[in-house]
Amino acid sequence: MSTIPQEKLDSLVSRWEAVQSQLAAGTDQETYVRLAREFAELDPMVAAVRELGEARKESEELRDLISDGETDDDMRQLARDELGALVSKISNLEQRVRVLLLPKDVADEKNVILEVRAGTGGDEAALFAGDLFRMYQRFADVKGWKVQILSASEAAVGGYKEIIATISGKGVYSFLKFESGVHRVQRVPETESGGRIHTSAATVAVLPEAEDVDVQIEDKDLRIDVFRASGPGGQSVNTTDSAVRITHIPSGIVVIQQDEKSQHKNKAKALKVLRARLYESERQKQQDERAADRRDQVGSGDRSQRIRTYNFPQGRVTDHRISLTMHKLNEILAGECLQEVIDALQTENQTRQLATVDEQPAA
Repeated sequence: MSTIPQEKLDSLVSRWEAVQSQLAAGTDQETYVRLAREFAELDPMVAAVRELGEARKESEELRDLISDGETDDDMRQLARDELGALVSKISNLEQRVRVLLLPKDVADEKNVILEVRAGTGGDEAALFAGDLFRMYQRFADVKGWKVQILSASEAAVGGYKEIIATISGKGVYSFLKFESGVHRVQRVPETESGGRIHTSAATVAVLPEAEDVDVQIEDKDLRIDVFRASGPGGQSVNTTDSAVRITHIPSGIVVIQQDEKSQHKNKAKALKVLRARLYESERQKQQDERAADRRDQVGSGDRSQRIRTYNFPQGRVTDHRISLTMHKLNEILAGECLQEVIDALQTENQTRQLATVDEQPAA
């Protein structure tokens, strides 16, 4: 692990002081909001940098004391003991500062649009999709987030063929962004008299909710069709043409919304989903250009493209990206221990980012 150059730390503190001065001097509302956001990001970094600086200064004083020929033996030994503890503290502080200095994902603070779909496995896949969605609902409750269902296609046996919802709260995307992918389940279906274990899958997509400033959509790029909403088996559930299908012609992305009785409400919800998908598509394109080995999002829903397996007979959950296995299946599906899985994924991501930084030549 390379030592953080002092020049970089000094530059960070100087910028923090400059932003603080600009805020105190007063400015227009738009600039104030931008500066306040930057100050909030810099403040914990500067606090850590200053603590690191004080620890480094103290270590130099202890080294001087140890090397001073006039220091008596008892004082020298005491200084050595303190220095040993301080070296460990400095190492931990440097690691903390390095993590704080990592490039931030601009979408981390955004709300998300969560899409859960049944994959391979028939009825069991739909039931499992329902289990996953409830897991995220319960986790949102634990975090104090708000969940609003945008659309849902229920399966005849229960669960969902597809369900889409918004989750709103502080830093939602930073917690849920690693949930995108194929989730596999292994369990004995309730309808299986022979007790055989079945394997099925569901896909999860977590999209940062885009604002108007993030994605500009031209009217000429949209084809909007309206039709009568239908329920299971094709039966009509509405007597007016309130359902909306929006096709984004340049990308080919299609969004259908029919849960509301109002055509205008369905159109607004469909545009929200479309905007999020376009935003994530552009983000993914940029990330792929920067890192060719960036992990794929959802895949096709095939069982082999899994990121996580939920094994009911053994009561375990395994995340295959980081070789993490936890025997807390019920607690994770209840939303109580999902944070432990997310913590491990975030730590691994930070470790990978730090390794990439260390490989870069010094400026």
